[in-house]
Amino acid sequence: MSELMYKRFVDETFRADGTIDRLTVNVPDNFNFSYDVIDVLAKERPDKRAIQWVNDEGAEKCITFKDLSDNSKRAAAYLASLGIGKGDAVLLILKRHYQFWYVILALHRLGAVGVPATNQLMKKDIVYRIEKAHIKAVVCTAEGDIAQAVDDAAQECGGVDVKLIVNGDRDGWRSFDREYETYPAEFARPTGALANTKDDIMLMYFTSGTSGYPKVCMMAYSYPLGHIVTARYWHNVNTTDAGLHLTLAETGWAKSIWGKLYGQFLCESAVFVYDFNRFHPTDVLHMIEKYRITTLCAPPTIFRFLIQEDLSQYDFSSLEYVTTAGEAINPEVFNKFLDATGLKLMEAYGQTETTLTVGNFVGTVPREGSMGKPSPQYDVDIVDDAGNSVAPGVTGEIVIRTDKIKPVGLFAGYFEDAEKTRAVYSDNVYHTNDLAWRDEDGYYYYVSRKDDVIKSSGYRIGPFEIESVLMEHPAVLECAVTGVPDPVRGQVVKATIVLSEAYRGREAAALKKEIQEFVKHTTAPYKYPRVVDFVTELPKTISGKIKRNTIRGEQDGMN
Repeated sequence: MSELMYKRFVDETFRADGTIDRLTVNVPDNFNFSYDVIDVLAKERPDKRAIQWVNDEGAEKCITFKDLSDNSKRAAAYLASLGIGKGDAVLLILKRHYQFWYVILALHRLGAVGVPATNQLMKKDIVYRIEKAHIKAVVCTAEGDIAQAVDDAAQECGGVDVKLIVNGDRDGWRSFDREYETYPAEFARPTGALANTKDDIMLMYFTSGTSGYPKVCMMAYSYPLGHIVTARYWHNVNTTDAGLHLTLAETGWAKSIWGKLYGQFLCESAVFVYDFNRFHPTDVLHMIEKYRITTLCAPPTIFRFLIQEDLSQYDFSSLEYVTTAGEAINPEVFNKFLDATGLKLMEAYGQTETTLTVGNFVGTVPREGSMGKPSPQYDVDIVDDAGNSVAPGVTGEIVIRTDKIKPVGLFAGYFEDAEKTRAVYSDNVYHTNDLAWRDEDGYYYYVSRKDDVIKSSGYRIGPFEIESVLMEHPAVLECAVTGVPDPVRGQVVKATIVLSEAYRGREAAALKKEIQEFVKHTTAPYKYPRVVDFVTELPKTISGKIKRNTIRGEQDGMN
């Protein structure tokens, strides 16, 4: 058998201990993932499983690389017949439906721009996306009320040229499922002016929008190759026929692209797609067991729920490797999962604007609380407010320097917003707005977003440290730490807590005091939460990140 697909695009060097040292990605000038990866795999390994799709009603589908190639060609021919071509922006609201893969690969073939979005959007969100990204077409699920929201938004915007519905029918919409299948599995690669270059825009993602309106993050056609490191050296996907990787993410979030498409297929691992409407931890655990999933990636929020279950009742013998990203993971969650499964959660860090930037890579030993070391693709540093590198142990901002090398996978800027692009990326430095410190051995430790730092009585307090302590208390299922204005101290620490089931209904005042005393005796006393608020759920972005700005806004509204 020929070498793995990803090896055709990289030069790798390794350290004596076998860990990845340097990696250079070689991007062909006209690289297109659909033609240069999917079609080649369809030819060389036509019967190799690419996707194992299952929904919460028990339906399932095994999709091979040949299936992916053929159906994305049909979809491309169909979309072309509707007037969709190079540079056109297409909004994709497809949940975890398998059609998402057919459509996005079809858009790549056309040189069009995919704009994934979550089905949780409201009318005003869709209006903003249609107008901001100049949306020409929408491909949308028939499930729920989202198609109605699209109709209402399109009416306000003056309409979109093409509306396609999936998994159902709707007046005024064309049936993607019925119509694309009538086209032959043939679509010639465009040439000349219709062909894409590696620098053309392939995807646009609206950022989570934790503050202000979401920015439109542009990714080039070279972007998929930036995820080789993600899949090979972080997810550690199994490249044999048994390999089956599960990333728990809805297709409207960029994390799904990290774990459900590019890097995994480049490494020839199949992906597992569980198409569900509501998350139940036990359902996911059953899927791991039943389908013999080999590698798993999920945000810390998911693992916080998983460890609440009796994990001893499940068979994890197929599971080889487990990773997490999206937020820093609390040591308590790490240790409980390790105790139950024998598997270490390998943390990593990146943003919508990047691929994997810092991580605990294959062959390394994770350190408690650390998100690992910089990716071999990135020149990462921690700097002070003046832009100078800081010493080990000193907190500063994570930046990416691109004067020596521009990493494959780094964003191409914010769409039609040069000012916001310059605000984060200028003079060959990309500013993440995330704070961290590193130890003497180069391991990075996340602190907070710059805006989340709490300044109390002259102290600078990072929320994550206190959240990690709170998570050690059995009453705490989830929590968020923010600063509350205080006339004497400037700010005091507030803990917003979702209680574990066993502690719901306890007398609030006594429980607050118990938690406060617990923190006082576990970390520096000035860090304890003077304000404690019990809630049923925390506000989160579509990516599962806690929206601390929303909590702060609620606080401001009460004062």
